[in-house]
Amino acid sequence: MINQRASRHWRAATAALAGAVLSVSLSVAPASAAPVINSDQTGSITVHKFEKPIPGGSGGGGHGGGGNGSGHGGGGNNFSRVVPDTTGLTPLPGIEFTIQQVNTIDLSSNAGWDAAHNLSNVFVPSDPSGSITGAGYTLGASQAQVTAADGTAVFADLPIGLYLVTETNYPAGVTPSAPFLISVPTTDPDNLDNWIYDVDVYPKNSVSGAEKTVTDAPDVKLGDQVDWTITADIPNEAVIDGYKVVDQLDTKLTYVGATALLEDGTALAEGADYVVSFDATTNTASVVFTDDGRAFLAARTDTRVQIVVNTKVNTIGEIENVALAYPNAASFTITLGQPGGPVVTPPVVTKWGGMTLQKVDENAAALAGASFSVYTNEADANAGTNPVDIDGQNVFTVGGDGTLTISGLRYSDWANGAAVAPGDLDYRTYYLVETTAPAGYELLAEPLSFLINSTTTTVGVDLSVKNMPSNAGFELPLTGGVGTGLLYGAGAFLVIGAGLLFVRNRREDSNS
Repeated sequence: MINQRASRHWRAATAALAGAVLSVSLSVAPASAAPVINSDQTGSITVHKFEKPIPGGSGGGGHGGGGNGSGHGGGGNNFSRVVPDTTGLTPLPGIEFTIQQVNTIDLSSNAGWDAAHNLSNVFVPSDPSGSITGAGYTLGASQAQVTAADGTAVFADLPIGLYLVTETNYPAGVTPSAPFLISVPTTDPDNLDNWIYDVDVYPKNSVSGAEKTVTDAPDVKLGDQVDWTITADIPNEAVIDGYKVVDQLDTKLTYVGATALLEDGTALAEGADYVVSFDATTNTASVVFTDDGRAFLAARTDTRVQIVVNTKVNTIGEIENVALAYPNAASFTITLGQPGGPVVTPPVVTKWGGMTLQKVDENAAALAGASFSVYTNEADANAGTNPVDIDGQNVFTVGGDGTLTISGLRYSDWANGAAVAPGDLDYRTYYLVETTAPAGYELLAEPLSFLINSTTTTVGVDLSVKNMPSNAGFELPLTGGVGTGLLYGAGAFLVIGAGLLFVRNRREDSNS
């Protein structure tokens, strides 16, 4: 006959199986029940899934009551229960769990508990099926349940046995709990003379999100550097088995470089903490964290990772971009959009365009030959300083048809990924200054302001620029200023005087 010490040894092994991987709570059988397992009894496993780990927990060892609140073989009695505090945690519905019974392990016998304990010593969560079959056991048929709105999934009417529980379907950004083994029944930790047939488990879980922003407000023209910042959560895991951020750039963007740091400003070392690579074929930048880098992240879950990708805009357009954050190794091999795959950041946009002007005379006829420079503020325009240089050119000449298209400027009403209004610091008004007037016409007397937006970029002529004839159309006997006229007058008098002197000399020669 089994002595009390041996009986409690097998029950302790049960608790070890449940507590080795995750928090677990249990509903108890009545105190009057015999301290031996009823092989005809059925039990249940209830999984509770939340967005965050149980506060204060490390993913293992927790215990307590709960279950479905009834307890098989009794019910109605009050028992001591220690239930994990889930106050304030958000349930995760729609998470699929699958269970499989480990065949030929009979937990109604001491030999079965010995076998279960030995299996727990060789069980490898990263290869659960392989480690179980490698130990000489097989797995029974699988059954799956999806967590409800309250985050629970219930597996009812289970025979006595050892079960493999696997999180098999979960949203992007969720780091799934590792597969674990759980026994039905297990010993009541508050009353070692009772078996608990309805087991509640609270598998540890972390949820990671990511967002992307763009910094282009200081930028004016094509070729200026536009920075994209991806900010991603660090999984709240003791071990982060994989972490990377991928940014497939629009073809209108030219890659310059990428760096990583923490949101709180902590520097990370390229090469030691992370490795940057760029695929020119797909225009994709990747930042992959090393073993040392992931270990550092696991110790800094109080902040977030920031990846800054530097680019240059090479073509006008409304350029939308997203990034992908892979919070765990499993997500690396899952197709984008599939459960458990990478987190996709909301799209962010930078906008670039142009405008077309028509050069006309006072009768609205086209004029060729004028040239213009562009400025970003009125002070520079008036002073003629700091003209905008687009592709190495800062003077733009009107064509033979009288039109000039200036292309490659940031939208006036869009900066840093959002709309801006007149009066906002980042709202951009541009200025035209005429540097050369058409022949026979006056220069413009002052700068002309203009905007760049979706309308100016797509519509034909946005601005009609009129030139007046020289001297506003008034004819002068001579061109030039007052001083020039006086010089011309003096010259005429000299010519006349010389002529009179010549005639006088001829007459004197004839009379002599």
